[in-house]
Order: sequence, then structure tokens, then C-alpha cells
Amino acid sequence: MGQKEKEMNVEVCLHFDGGCVLHTAMTEAMDNSGLEDTRRRIRNICILAHVDHGKTTLADHLIAAGGAGLLHPKQAGKLRFLDYRDDEQLRAITMKSSSIALNYQGHVINLIDSPGHVDFCSEVSTAARLSDGALVLVDVCEGVHIQTHAVLRQAWIEKVTPCLVFNKIDRLITELKMSPAEAYTRLQGILVQVNNIINTFRSEKYLSDVDSILGVADNASGAEDNVDTEFRSSQESSHVEEDEKDAFAPDRGNVVFACALDGWGFRINHFASLYAAKLGASEAALQRALWGDYYYIPKTKKIVGKKASGGKLKPMFVQFVLEPLWQVYDAGMQGSSGQEMLSKIIKSMNLSIPARDLQHKDPKVVLQAVMSRWLPIANAIFSMVCDVLPDPINAQADRVLRFFPDENVNENLQAEVLMALAKTKQAVKTCDNDPKAPCVAFVSKMFAIPIDLLPQKGPNGELLPDIREELSSLGDVGHRECFLAFARVFSGVLFAGQRIWVLSPLHDPTKGEHDRKHMQEGIVQGLYMMMGRGLEPKQSVSAGNLVAIRGLGQFILKTATLATTPYCWPFQSMTFQAAPIMRVALEPSDPADLGALTRGLRLLNRADPFVEVSLSATGEHVIAAAGEVHLERCIKDLKERFAKVDLEVSAPLVAFKETIEMEKTGSLDTAKASEMIEKTTANGRCIIRVHVSKLPSALTKVLEESGDLLQRILHERGIEHDEDHRLFMEGKPQDPVGALRSRLVAAAQIDLAEDNMRKISRKSDIESQKWVNSLERIWSLGPRHVGPNILLTPSKVADNDTIKPSEQSSAERVFIKGIPRVSGRLGMCNMTTTDVEQSNALLIEAESLESSIIAGFQLTTAAGPLCEEPMWGLAFTIEAVLLATPKGMQNDDFMRTSDNGPTPTVDQYGPFSGQVMTTVKEACRAAMLAKSPRLVEAMYFCEVSTPTEFLGQMYGVLGKRRARVLKEEMREGTDMFTVHAYMPVAESFGLAYELRRKTSGAASPQLVLSHWEEIPLDPFFVPRTEEELEEFGDGSSVPQNTARKLIDAVRRRKGLPVEEKVVQHATKQRTLARKV
Repeated sequence: MGQKEKEMNVEVCLHFDGGCVLHTAMTEAMDNSGLEDTRRRIRNICILAHVDHGKTTLADHLIAAGGAGLLHPKQAGKLRFLDYRDDEQLRAITMKSSSIALNYQGHVINLIDSPGHVDFCSEVSTAARLSDGALVLVDVCEGVHIQTHAVLRQAWIEKVTPCLVFNKIDRLITELKMSPAEAYTRLQGILVQVNNIINTFRSEKYLSDVDSILGVADNASGAEDNVDTEFRSSQESSHVEEDEKDAFAPDRGNVVFACALDGWGFRINHFASLYAAKLGASEAALQRALWGDYYYIPKTKKIVGKKASGGKLKPMFVQFVLEPLWQVYDAGMQGSSGQEMLSKIIKSMNLSIPARDLQHKDPKVVLQAVMSRWLPIANAIFSMVCDVLPDPINAQADRVLRFFPDENVNENLQAEVLMALAKTKQAVKTCDNDPKAPCVAFVSKMFAIPIDLLPQKGPNGELLPDIREELSSLGDVGHRECFLAFARVFSGVLFAGQRIWVLSPLHDPTKGEHDRKHMQEGIVQGLYMMMGRGLEPKQSVSAGNLVAIRGLGQFILKTATLATTPYCWPFQSMTFQAAPIMRVALEPSDPADLGALTRGLRLLNRADPFVEVSLSATGEHVIAAAGEVHLERCIKDLKERFAKVDLEVSAPLVAFKETIEMEKTGSLDTAKASEMIEKTTANGRCIIRVHVSKLPSALTKVLEESGDLLQRILHERGIEHDEDHRLFMEGKPQDPVGALRSRLVAAAQIDLAEDNMRKISRKSDIESQKWVNSLERIWSLGPRHVGPNILLTPSKVADNDTIKPSEQSSAERVFIKGIPRVSGRLGMCNMTTTDVEQSNALLIEAESLESSIIAGFQLTTAAGPLCEEPMWGLAFTIEAVLLATPKGMQNDDFMRTSDNGPTPTVDQYGPFSGQVMTTVKEACRAAMLAKSPRLVEAMYFCEVSTPTEFLGQMYGVLGKRRARVLKEEMREGTDMFTVHAYMPVAESFGLAYELRRKTSGAASPQLVLSHWEEIPLDPFFVPRTEEELEEFGDGSSVPQNTARKLIDAVRRRKGLPVEEKVVQHATKQRTLARKV
């Protein structure tokens, strides 16, 4: 270790009072270099992979090599250094992202280990946001799994440069007994799979760019030539993308072949340099030929292609790379009989291995000693990280558009404000680490750490004040937890004791410094470099580095942007793979501990980036988690760390949605009178008629996925006023409004068939045109004004023809037409408002009731009639007529005479606006009940791996839980089956435990939230046809179907009335005798 410490120039100081404090000194070259060279030698990387593919094991070997004695090499892969939680060690899975700073040949490598379990996908998002590069691990035996797709997509979204690591290659030799040629074929197949995933993302990006251009083309008038030019240029760029090289290629050095458990790994260039002198070829040419269909002819000493090889030669990768590995493993696994062969191999490679390791009785220990010294995995990974992955300067220049999306800034702002915004953005783009530059940092999450683990001494060895005094003022001293911000500095220098602005995602720097609604000023009380569980205090941290910040816990809930200037756009929000859908209600076992539970929930909400804490309408404390494992961890933290009280946990609260059955033919604009539900307000002055239709599934999906964008367009900054709205309509290629508009129009013209293949089929021209025309009449969205339900204004045909009270003239009634505000904001129609005559009181009253109709629609879509769950995919058309006098009452009866003249009588039914709101709600619910209501449930995509002998037991478990199997496939060369299925979330609780019990621990499921699916069962089924009457009789003995059982369970939980039999088996004999 002395030689290694010299090479890395690291000195370690042990302090018994403060734990192990690592002081890292850069090399003399870095000390003498400029600021730019310091940034060039920084790498921020994260490790991403499916669960149990070897992330933490790989991290152990990197820490053993670059951590300056933090971890002994013999403990690497066994200790799991970054999994310092007890439940992580017990379950052998990572549950949080942890960071550690390593050193390799003058480079500072900030490594973040992330979880692979889908329940902790939020930790993957936090790690990817702070990283510039990613190591994507793939188990060569299991291949590409569901979470591999997810982490690759996360890296693509965050514009993180990935590298590929083929892990567990030893299993191809020892377990699957593959030959080198078979192993090469398998590696090629996995590489093609991973590259195809990246190519899919590239295609999606190209299609989204085309949608943006087409959306601008629809909106821009007289600019067709410019759009055509842009479209042709995008097509030309697509041809360039088609010719673009694959994302991962071993000959380019971004692929490592490794076995993290045994500690060995290599890149192609290692063998290229090894064979260059022997084969008489250049190292660069040999590196290109060692992967692919290239063959070496010994007689002519030439490298030829597949055609010239004649089909008798082996690929060069098999001949010069895999066969030597197989020879070493064959010799090592033979034990004492292969000792002589192993000694020859060690001598030919000039390896220095202790005799104690070679004489070990376990052949795996001998192999590990030989392979880890011949091909050390840390050297291969670190060299790839330094050569291939970008430094902060290059990375931030490419990722700045991801951090700061193009904002539409009003050009009428002051020049100083525009210059300050441009200066801040340029500092982030160039990773400026000048102390005078604006300091900008992003906090990806908050995490809690026990106070006892905080360092007791400062950067210079001085004693630090007791942190408990600071926490006593915040009321958190009883919990003995300190909150730190996991952040990265993107520009400038962050100092301890510095004042800094904490910007929320809603902060708008163009409104001036006086508007501090979404910004707070805090003081950085301490800076720490993260070393796994340990912390090293720092006085300052420059741009490009990761840091833990103390003192901002009371200002930050989940994430935030930090800046020394208020003229800084907040960073764009992170994207998460799943949503917290598993909810439970909590209450303390002792009612006196309710206050402690409330404080604990507040701390948990701050410490976990993904959990959601809420208070239900019934007064219950509800927490929402991503899955069972995540929920168990949250409850454990509440009991042992934050609340420290005994808890009573309810059964999982599953979310449902309500919809109606799809009509066979469209009846959007041609509703019959029998299909309209008519209600009248209590005072008889307003008649409400409602018609409901089901939206096309593609349109519902677009509305559901675009909730955040719709929220920003309809309610947030930059688009509230007409002037800002015109800025969005100027025709820019990346116009989000134009892209959303084109997606909505396209979705209205197609229909997603709800079958396994999800095939897309064209509707009839007439039907599709009806839905396209309806997009011009969107009055509101719901629930919460951004949901997947739409409120349509009445069609032109219905203006005066549908509702005609015979007893009143047209002058005594007003038709409430409504204004399609949502369509206007989306640019689908022109919002024309007519001036109301001030003398016409009835018109003024009708205009004021429009908000009441929208409010009633919002109430309806938030709580449906089946079990008060939100509605899903419905289009309501509401026709309302306001009468001057109530139905059946004369004008003289309605008006009373006073000194000031005739005035309306006081309404005994309460405020008129409330009556309209209630009537709209009741009419919408009645219209839905009249259209065959259906329940919609959330579906998991389930992936289960199991051996052949337990396939029957696995299918039994899935069948009992209403799972729908999509496909099953057998892994090549193994007896393992991988089964893909859709499973309702309501049936998924306890799935992992039951599968392990039925299959003796051989089956392991992975659940990812996939989609919402309608239950094709009528909850109010009554036999009507002859076949049904013959089977069920008069209907009195019809058993409840699945949909009705789920509805009753939700209603019972919410305290709603349930139709059920109270007395069962009333005629059965009852005896009081006790038989012993």
C-alpha cells in the first residue's frame, strides 16, 4: 500500500474523536496548474444497473483502490462499504444513493452508488442529476432487464454520458459452462440489445422534434416555407443520426468486461497493447480488430474479414481474449492437478502472488488472487472513466439546456436584469470556478444523519461548536438528527458561512428582487465532502464538485436551486420513473404520541425524496411510497429515528379511477334527448343538461402525461397574460405549446386498442374529425384543472335549440355558452369575449355563473359516483339556461315591491352560485351512472425469474392474483424462465413473500407501475338476456363480481353506505348448547 499511496499522493489521518477523516492532497502537477486544469481532472460518475447486477460490489473494489486505505482489497465485495444501513446489509440491496470521493493518478473521482430496486428509483434520479457520466452494469447471465431500460432512459433524459460494464463473466465459465465462442455470441447479443435501447431514445427525440416543428407549422400563418426548410434540415440531421455510431463499442474503449466479485476486468486496449509486439501490428489497428468479425491468419500474419476467413477461423476476440481467460479458469478450478499449469501462466504474465494465496484449498480464492493481479478491475474502470467520460467543463456545456430550459423572457425587461441572467447561465455553462462568479448549486435531495456522526473538528483541526445548540432552536434536538443537502456546485465557489438564496421551482427572476415569494435567504453553516457514511469538513467547494451542506434544512423540502444572486432561473425538475402509489394510514398506538408522529412525518417527508405525506379528509395521516420495500423502510425510519413511537399501520390504500364503457359509435355532437340528463336548481331558475362521452384512450394518455406542462401553460408564469402567450406562439422549433397541440390532435385521430399488443388503428374520418373539432371547445380540464377529463362548451347547434322552456320567451332566458379558455391557451381557437351590456342584468348574472359550472365540474371529476375516486378519460358537455323567473312562477310573484322599486325575493335555498355548483355536480354524476360506469385500476408490469421446476408454482401465484401473462422466455444456456405479466396493484401486496415461500426462494419479482386499465365488468350487473336468466335466475343469487367487491371495499373504508346483507344464513338452526 505504500507504493500506491505514493502514486496517488494521499495522506490519511485517524482521529479517534471524530472518526476517520480523509485529507486528500492533489498531485504536484495539479497544484502548479491553473484553475481550468483542476476542473479537467474532476469526474462525477454514478453506477446504474438492475438490482443484484453488482453495483455495490464494484464500488467496493473502486474504494479499495482509490480510497487510500478506507477498505482493504480482501474485504472488497464482502463488506458493502456504501451500504451502511442495517436494513441494507440485511436485505443485501442498496436503498439510497451514497457518494464518496476517490483519487486516481491525480484525478478526483466523485462516485455515487445508486439502488437498483425499482422502489428506490427516485435515488437513481438524484444520482443522475449530479453526475456527468454513468457506469451501466449488465449481468451477462441474466441479460438486459426491466430496470436496465429504466436507468438507461434516466441517463438519456439527464444527458449523462454512459459507459457499459459486462459483469459476472465468470458465471459463463463456472455455471453455464459455455465455450469461448458461445460466450462471445452472448456478449454480442447483449451489446446489440443495449445499443438498440439507446437508438430507440434517439428515434423518440427525432420524432418529438418533428412534432414541435409541425406544431409550429399549424400555428404560424404565412410561414410555410420557413417550416418546410426547418423540416428538411431536421430530416437531413436524422440521416446523420442514422449514420451515427452505436453508443457502446468495445473498440472505442467505453466497454469493460469484468467480474466484480473476483476483482478483475479489462478493456480491449489492454490486450491490444499486449499483442501488438507479438503480432507485429499497430496497437490502434489491433484495438479495432479485437471486436467484431475480424480473424487472424497465422501463416500470413494478416487480419481479414469474415468472407476471407473461409469460416474455419475463430474471431480474434475469442482467440486472443476469451481463450486465455478460459485457460486460467480451467487450470484454477482443477485444484492441485492444475497447479503446474497455473504456475506457468503466472510466470508468463510476470505476476507477483503470495504463496499463501496460491496454496489455499479453495480454488475460487486462488483464481481471485491470480485474476485480480493480472487484470485489476479498478485500473480498467478508472482508466475508462478518465479517458471516455467528460469533465465538468465539457459536460455542463452539453447539459445546460437540460438544467435551464429556454425561457421566454420579455425583451422589455431592464438591461441589467437580462445581463445578470445571461451571466449566470454562462457561468453554469462554462463551469466557472472564479470566486467572483455567481455561485449556483443544485440540491437533489435532503438526507438525515445522526448528530454523533458529524465531525467534531474543522478543516484545520479546530474544535467545532456543538451542533445540538443550533438544533435546539429548531426543535429537532430530541430526534438527534441533522439534515444535510446533497448538492453539486455548478459555478462559482461555495464557502462556509456564506449567505445564499434558496430558489424554489416557481421562482421567476424576471419579476425583480422585491418579489421574494419563492425565494429565501439562508446561511451555509457547514460544508462536507461525503466519504460514504463519513464526512470530511471543508472550508470551501469550487465548481464541479459534490458537497453536503448543513444549515439549509428549514428552507428545503425535497430539492432546490441555490444561488448567490436572485437573477437565476431554477433548475428544471427531475423526472421519476414511477409514482408513489402504495398508500397506508398511520396512527400512534398511544394517542398521546400524536404530536411526536406529526413531527416525525414532517422529518420523514424532508429526508425521503420520494415519499408523500398527506392528511386525508377523514383526518388520517397517510404516507405514499413506491412499493412494499420502500414503505417498510419509511415505517422503520419513523419508528426508530424520526417519531420514535409505536405505530398502527392500516392495510394498503389502493387508488382507483372511474370511467364509463366505450360507446360503439361516437355520439359526441349527436346526443339524443334520452341521453341527456336534466337537472334544475332548487330555486328553479337554472336548467342544467349534461351529456358524457368517453375520450379516446390515446387522448386520455396524452392529457395524463402532460399534467405538469398543462399546469405551467394554464396557471404558472409566462403564459398568464396575452403578451406572454403571444411569445409562446411566435413559431419557435422548441415551442412546448405547439408540440402539445400537435400531440393532442394526433391522439384525437387514433385509438389505442386495449389489448396486449396495443395496436394502433385509424378511426373513421367522421369520428376522428368530431374529436378534433371538440378540441376547439375545451372549457376546462379536471380534476384540479389539469386532469384527464375535459369540459366542453355547448356546440353551436345547441345554442338555442336544445332547451326551450315553453312558458318563457327568449328575452326571459339566457343560454350560458362558456368560453373555451383551455383551447385558447393551447392555440386551438381564438378566445373572443363579447362585451356584456351593463343594462342587461340577466346577461351579467349568466356570465358570473360560468365559474360555478366549472367548480361543479371540478368537484365531479375529483370524486365520482361509484366510490368517490377521481374520474378518468371522460368528456362532459354541459348546457345551462338561466331563467329570469323560476319555472312555474310569474314575474310578479318573483319580484317584491319596495321603496326602490321591484327587487327579487330572497332565495331560501342559499346562494344561487352554490345551487348551480351542486346541480352541475349531481347532473354529471347521474349522466355517468346512466352510461354503464366502470372501475379503472392501476396495473403493474411484473417481471419474474424462476427455475423450470418452480414454473407451475409461480403460475399458480400469478393466477390467484388476477395477473395477465404477456410472454415467457427461457434464458439461453440456463434453466431459468423470465415471465412478463400485468398485475393489478390491488393484488400485488405480499407477492414477493408468497413467491419466495412457494418456490423456496428461487423466484424474485420486479414490479413497475405500467398503466391504468378498465375492469371489463359491470359492477351493477343484473341478468337480462335469456342465457343470463337461465344461469343466474331472477338475480337475487348473483355473486358480486370483482369490480363490485373493489367498490364496496373502498366505500367501506371511506365510510360511505354499502349495500350488503347484514343477516346471513337466517334459517340455519341455532343452538346454545356448548359441545366439549
